[in-house]
Amino acid sequence: MRIEMRGIDKSFGSNQVLKQAGFTLEDGEVHALMGENGAGKSTLMKILTGVYTKDAGTVLVDGQEVNYKNPQEAEKAGIVFIYQELNVMFDLTVEENLFMGKEIHGKFGMCDRRAMQKKAKEALNMLGVNISPKAVMSDLSVGQQQMVEICKALMADAKVIIMDEPTAALTQSETTALFKVIESLRKKGVSMVYISHRMEEIFELCDRITVLRDGSYIGVKNIPETNMNEIVKMMIGREIGERYPARTTKPGKEVLRVKGLTKKGVFHDVDFSVRAGEVLGVSGLMGAGRTEIMQSIFGNLPYESGTITIEGKEVQIKNPQDAIALGIGFITEDRKTEGLMLEKSIQENVSLCNLGRISTSSVISSSSENELVSKAIKDLHIKCFGPDHECNNLSGGNQQKVVLAKWILTNPKILILDEPTRGVDIGAKKEIYSIINELAANGVAVIMVSSELPEVLGMSDEIMVIREGEVRGIISHEEANQEKVMTLATGGTI
Repeated sequence: MRIEMRGIDKSFGSNQVLKQAGFTLEDGEVHALMGENGAGKSTLMKILTGVYTKDAGTVLVDGQEVNYKNPQEAEKAGIVFIYQELNVMFDLTVEENLFMGKEIHGKFGMCDRRAMQKKAKEALNMLGVNISPKAVMSDLSVGQQQMVEICKALMADAKVIIMDEPTAALTQSETTALFKVIESLRKKGVSMVYISHRMEEIFELCDRITVLRDGSYIGVKNIPETNMNEIVKMMIGREIGERYPARTTKPGKEVLRVKGLTKKGVFHDVDFSVRAGEVLGVSGLMGAGRTEIMQSIFGNLPYESGTITIEGKEVQIKNPQDAIALGIGFITEDRKTEGLMLEKSIQENVSLCNLGRISTSSVISSSSENELVSKAIKDLHIKCFGPDHECNNLSGGNQQKVVLAKWILTNPKILILDEPTRGVDIGAKKEIYSIINELAANGVAVIMVSSELPEVLGMSDEIMVIREGEVRGIISHEEANQEKVMTLATGGTI
């Protein structure tokens, strides 16, 4: 299937998000669509699939002009969109999510559960995913939920699949499995639009790259004829320099020590420490227990045994309020459901964790609140219309900066970052890395959980590798490399 989009315009109120944007997808190719957060990539694809109506322009499919009224109409034509914001029913099972509206019926019109479970298992096995069709979606990790969404698209027998940040929540092994599926689909003539900020993936997987900037078409490049620096310059209009900014701060005294932390069936006998001004990277495969360990330290998941010591004093953390009072901040991996109130403004989100700083006798000072939030917007370079800008209307990178802002302003001693750059463009990533380095320079002990190995290797003073709920090893920055980390993560020794 060949798709051509010409001169596409789209505005939301007075905000024009697409200006003469264009895109061409050839039959059987994997085509990357790149640009900073807010460049218009997802909006362009939502216009293609009928989520939004264009203001101007033309959409051609195999030479015929089309205007799909909704995603269902686009799917019937063979075009499926896997959204970055997961489109799942959390209270239903994997099987029910996969077959919603597409149930297999047996005799007397009843659902053939056996046939649906069999087909679901086949699709999940195709991706190399060990998930039961009977599992409830809310019990799965974000990465597992993403794999279910990918399975749903594969089962639709699509001619074109649009993937928006498909590997943002996946581990290296799951990403490898997905790439094998993409290659097999390409050989069958399926075309794919691949939206991602992960440069390494783009250059490994795709045939061509189209770049958007500020809603406008900038250009298209064949992968063999370009390089990362050229694409970055097209995306942001300037050179970006080193991807991981250098940090010269030397770690100081120990701030946090975790010893023997155990929760049966989740993690066991976890030992590690973090010093002031240190960035401890945490790596491991999906389901290894990385997030659960951090949730436990923050008081969101009760541990059964072990000790937590802060600045030499053993502490009891029974809930997040205890953790916050002790100077611990926690940026969760899912900013949209756990990190932000999306329907609220930047001001309301940032103020929520900082009420003590902006209120007197339980009364919020409007001037103090506005001053605090305005400074955060300026210092973190949050692109918005002002403190009243609703978070739902911010790009992913700017949403992540709001989450960072609300915790940074609490002046934490310890800051836990779980997937801090998930779904964030390369320009915003570097800004977030610089913020992390600045926090470390100010003596904050930083724990950074990440599924991106280059990020862990580039940003960490030490790397702790978790496998099946256990610490398999802690490697210094000087000794660490991708092979050593993956060896430990998969059960080997170094």
